[in-house]
Amino acid sequence: MNDTGQQWQVEQVLALAPRPSSVAAAQPLAVPSRWAASGCDDRAVWGRCIGTSAEPYDTVVDHVEVAFRCTCPSRAHPCKHAMALLLLWVRGQVPHGEPSGFITSWLARRVTPSAAPEPIVEPAPDAERPTAVPEPLPAPPIDPTSSRDDRVARMRAGLADLDRWIDDRIRTGLADPSLSRYATWDDLAARLVDAQVGGLANRVRRLAGLVGNGAHWHGQVLAELGQLHLLATAGRHLPDLPPHVADSVAVALGWQVRQADVLAGVPDTDHWVVMGRSDTREDRIEVRRFWLRGAATERWAMLLSFAAYGQSLDDSLVVGGTVHADLFRYPGALGLRALLGPVHERSVATTPPRLGTVRQACDAVGAALAIEPWIERYPLALVAAPTLAAGARGWVLTDATGSLPLVPDAAGLGTLIACSGGAPLALACEWTPAGLVPLTAHLPDRAIDLGPVAEASFVRQAS
Repeated sequence: MNDTGQQWQVEQVLALAPRPSSVAAAQPLAVPSRWAASGCDDRAVWGRCIGTSAEPYDTVVDHVEVAFRCTCPSRAHPCKHAMALLLLWVRGQVPHGEPSGFITSWLARRVTPSAAPEPIVEPAPDAERPTAVPEPLPAPPIDPTSSRDDRVARMRAGLADLDRWIDDRIRTGLADPSLSRYATWDDLAARLVDAQVGGLANRVRRLAGLVGNGAHWHGQVLAELGQLHLLATAGRHLPDLPPHVADSVAVALGWQVRQADVLAGVPDTDHWVVMGRSDTREDRIEVRRFWLRGAATERWAMLLSFAAYGQSLDDSLVVGGTVHADLFRYPGALGLRALLGPVHERSVATTPPRLGTVRQACDAVGAALAIEPWIERYPLALVAAPTLAAGARGWVLTDATGSLPLVPDAAGLGTLIACSGGAPLALACEWTPAGLVPLTAHLPDRAIDLGPVAEASFVRQAS
């Protein structure tokens, strides 16, 4: 409980956020121009947030008992409107005033008046005495931050347990026979799921498939354990990280961001070129990535589609085509993942945005890894030729500035070689730690889709 009249600090407001992305969503609303009829007193702060909806959202915060009320449909407590209003208040940008209407009635319901004693009335001698009925006990107050606090506590405990597990593995060495048993990794993944860090659980299960696979699996497993340690450490220090980095870490840990919160953000409008498509299987779920690039801004964006067996992946975008549309980006340092908003126009074919060299592609990947060292995929667009590396080390994409290896047994490699004919061509690829995945050959007259394809049961047939 906050003392009456005591002014909060910004840190107290940020501590109420149900997820790191809530702060990023609230910041654009924490300006006086977005609010009408705002005011505050020694008990509450209130206002009407003017947004994209037809009607403003009425928001009120009890800053003494710490409770929130907003007419928006969000299930987050507090919602981004309440967070923004509190940020305005602690900055001294809310004028003092008298509450009325909806604010007064809500505050009145929160105050339980002392009941007056019932008068004692003696019944008549012949009257039947009623059976005493006990009064129901009042419901205990609900703390809107308790579920968030419980989740944070479980998450921190799970991340500490993961770090101890990694320490034990390093101490005993990767030659430990228990690492070759899938149950060892599955048990760790199950504990991470219980700790509500499912994103790391997925990484652990994929890591189990690397043990004993190939001549260099020790280095690959060690590198992945280092990534897990990095995320476990960062996850326990989320409040100390810059907001965008904290959002990226939270997403990597498995925190979910509601689509409604993403769509409430500011759109990124451009003519988006569909540079490539990639299908992968992740824990019995088929995942499709569409990589888009802005014709004007040259910014990348990724649209995700998921399908279990018998369901269909999204096939509404044509590789090589263009959509003039609004994209809404998820929070994060790189900000690649997005949702497709209103589409204003579609075209079948287009010229891809400016392409780079192999050296520029390496610089782009290095810059992305410096921001989010745990990323597993990153989009690239370059002009290069497929070439068989010397010493039978596999295929590479090469130009005058250098070369990058393709993943072993890359899907569409034969088609890529045929399209190239030994000459450089425009390509869209995914960078992964194992090498480049070719996605699209952008020829002068058409685009050839080379990306990995889902099983037939996951692909929706065009009618």
